[in-house]
Amino acid sequence: MSPTRSRRGRLQELLSQFSSQDSVLITIWADPDALASALALKRLLWRKVQSVTIAHFNEIKRFDNLTMVRLLKIPLVRLHKVDGSSFSKIALVDGQPDHNEAFADFDYDVIIDHHPQTTSLHVPFQDIRPDYGAVATMMTEYLRAARIRPAKSLATALLFGIRVDTGNFESGVVEGDIKAFRYLFPHADMNLLRKIEVADMRAEDLNYFQLALENKQIIDGKIFSHLGQIESPDNLVLVADFFMRLHEIAWVVVSGVYRKTLVVIIRNDGFRKDAGAGARSAFGRLGSAGGRRSKARAEIPLTNLPKRFEEKDAASLGRFVIQQFK
Repeated sequence: MSPTRSRRGRLQELLSQFSSQDSVLITIWADPDALASALALKRLLWRKVQSVTIAHFNEIKRFDNLTMVRLLKIPLVRLHKVDGSSFSKIALVDGQPDHNEAFADFDYDVIIDHHPQTTSLHVPFQDIRPDYGAVATMMTEYLRAARIRPAKSLATALLFGIRVDTGNFESGVVEGDIKAFRYLFPHADMNLLRKIEVADMRAEDLNYFQLALENKQIIDGKIFSHLGQIESPDNLVLVADFFMRLHEIAWVVVSGVYRKTLVVIIRNDGFRKDAGAGARSAFGRLGSAGGRRSKARAEIPLTNLPKRFEEKDAASLGRFVIQQFK
């Protein structure tokens, strides 16, 4: 979509994809930005379609995400329990079909995302803006174009989504992110926001930090750590964000195995680096890989790994990640 297209024009084109008879499915990988953006799209479609269902692929385990869903009463169902054929329209926010094999199972009518586009998208409506820090910013612009003042719960969700995906405005920020924040701030419930923000991790998550410290390797300003089998990819995110606090470190690469898939989380200090390009270069030929300049992710089915890593033990997988990204 042309970046010069007016907000009102974008909104009209988006809404033109739907009719009053449509039952709409919104698919997401549930994190704060995706949750908030899906909630905003549902609000935009209120009274314009027959029904809207938000379905998430991942199991939600991080406490801040769980608290966000609970306190803001976000209606969700698991994607694997959904029959896509029962919906007349399907949308994807904060993601693209090649980002996860579960998303590739659907034929999308609408895709709204802020990650760089890595493959051709053949959908009736797409709005991809990789310069934006969060999809929540984009959805705030849609709401404003529709002259919809968000309820406190929606404003709080969008505010949190923007803060999380921009690293509290420390990376990948454009003027639109700041304007959206300023607009949302007086409409949000700051008490709810604080409750969501402090719910960060469980006591048992500390075990992953201990394991990460025991397995860490620092090579030329990069820190690598392979955690073996993990309960959730969110465990890797927590560790990666923690390691980025180290003064001497420019790159963080934390990996683990989740449901027969090697997951790699990549972070950098954002100075003349591109984590998304690095992820695609290192792992793109083996699975899904991509992201933004300072944050990226790769997911590689274990069956796609070279034969020399057939044993797939923790040590060999850790060496594989280092060799690919070194």
